[in-house]
Amino acid sequence: MVERRKPIRIKDAIELVMEWKCRGEIEWVSIDECDDRFLGEDICADHDVPPFNRSPYDGFAIRSKDTYLANQSNPIQFEIIDEIGAGQVSFKNIGPFQAIRIMTGAAIPTGADCVIMLELVKEIQINHKNYISIKRKLKPGENISFQGEDAKQGQTLIEKGMMINPGVKALLATFGYDKVPVIRKPVVGVIATGTELLKVNEPLVPGKIRNSNGYMVESQILRSGAIYKRYENQVDEIESLLSVVKQALDECDLVITTGGVSVGDYDLLPHIYEKLGAKVLFNKIAMRPGSVTTVANCKGKLLYGLSGNPSACYVGFELYVRPIIRYWLYSQKPYLRKAKARLQTDFPKANPFNRFVRSKLTYEGDRCLVEPVGLDKSNVVTSIAWADCLMVLPGSTRGYSKDDLVDILLIDDQIGSEEPWIEIERSTKL
Repeated sequence: MVERRKPIRIKDAIELVMEWKCRGEIEWVSIDECDDRFLGEDICADHDVPPFNRSPYDGFAIRSKDTYLANQSNPIQFEIIDEIGAGQVSFKNIGPFQAIRIMTGAAIPTGADCVIMLELVKEIQINHKNYISIKRKLKPGENISFQGEDAKQGQTLIEKGMMINPGVKALLATFGYDKVPVIRKPVVGVIATGTELLKVNEPLVPGKIRNSNGYMVESQILRSGAIYKRYENQVDEIESLLSVVKQALDECDLVITTGGVSVGDYDLLPHIYEKLGAKVLFNKIAMRPGSVTTVANCKGKLLYGLSGNPSACYVGFELYVRPIIRYWLYSQKPYLRKAKARLQTDFPKANPFNRFVRSKLTYEGDRCLVEPVGLDKSNVVTSIAWADCLMVLPGSTRGYSKDDLVDILLIDDQIGSEEPWIEIERSTKL
């Protein structure tokens, strides 16, 4: 007898999954190995940046009040009394109409309150002494990088949970982090199921397809910040599948299977959950694609049953697996970032389920435009390669028209959102 499944709302499915969220442990790695990792602690400034007043240019440090009368017809001469490079300090005090040659990054000498750039002066000799001639007035503080203007001692600069990019890495080096606190990456087991699956290097034969879902999900795992553990493709045989799922649960922090979660004779995952004694959180969601996405909990670990259809598998991961991984990595914004865009095509057919359409963004001035890429079918794989967002079409008794304002979820974005997309009253034209 075919099992009758009652679909639950997306909001309810996300809440059920996130009841099992947890934070990962902190580990320390070399700054050379911290790229694209997620910070385990806030990064605070332990000193001012810059740590002293310094020059942002090559030029001459002078007193601004000595330039008050300088103009094109009245050049003012300043005697050069010293020269300092980056990393050096002058022990001379600047007096009236005196200048010190200064290089980029060098500390501003005592007495000076501004810097004139090298290209704005003329160097001359008078009585065997070196002078500069200035034809413009300077203001106090002009061309000076002041102590603490970039960061103050004690200031929180980067919050934990942020991915370490080149800019964050520069801050880590600035404040002496030769060892960096990061979150241990969760290990996600990946098991592709189905007798029809071939290995990627096997030739096609009638009735068979190559396993693409496994590789796709592994890439999604890496993009989310976790690491994967690949298990052999599993044929539709319950004992061997049960064995490998048990192994994956022992070895990994969470497990993903692809395929086998529907209600056909060869869809074995429901029987696997029963034999494992796993608690099924849900097995049908009011969404397209990915309505048969299933999540169970087995001894405190989440076991995801994603659809065997590529697009459904892809969407199911982004909505329900990614937030768990990002929360583990201390993110305060674990969900896909939301935005608005203008629909560039018609979707006249009504659909009671919320639809997540693989789509592409374009821009027209300050207008954000979105249109689907490829066929909008759950078994289509090519559209995933071209998509940079998921267009969300809430379930409705009527379709959608070009220029409707719709929600989009940014799938390559690393910023994220504090709240997930949930069912709302459908957007209308403005």
